[in-house]
Amino acid sequence: MVYEITEQQKVGLGLIGFGISFAFLGVSLFFDRGLLALGNILWLAGVVILIGWYSTLQLFRKNYKGTACFILGLFFLFVRWPIVGIILEIYGCFVVFSGFWPSVSGFLCHIPVVGWVIQYPVMVR
Repeated sequence: MVYEITEQQKVGLGLIGFGISFAFLGVSLFFDRGLLALGNILWLAGVVILIGWYSTLQLFRKNYKGTACFILGLFFLFVRWPIVGIILEIYGCFVVFSGFWPSVSGFLCHIPVVGWVIQYPVMVR
């Protein structure tokens, strides 16, 4: 199973990675609002570059509940309630990207170490 990605998609994946890293760093530094906001901006820019404007709008339009939670989480982040904002953003991301989890799990199962860890609970049965 080989995925070919363009240079633009590599930039999008890099921005998503940096966004997640900044968000993780912001949470680990006691919910630093600046790092969390920078992480959100980089993550959103990476998603837009990775899948395009039109696909991003379609993705967020078809899941109103997740989109509303994500935007409300951004709002709470900017009005200095970062814990509530992060919780709402994480829930919104899970709802918005719920259709991708089978593809993501299939991809992760093919990565050598990660795949073994993911498939291990299934092999115990």
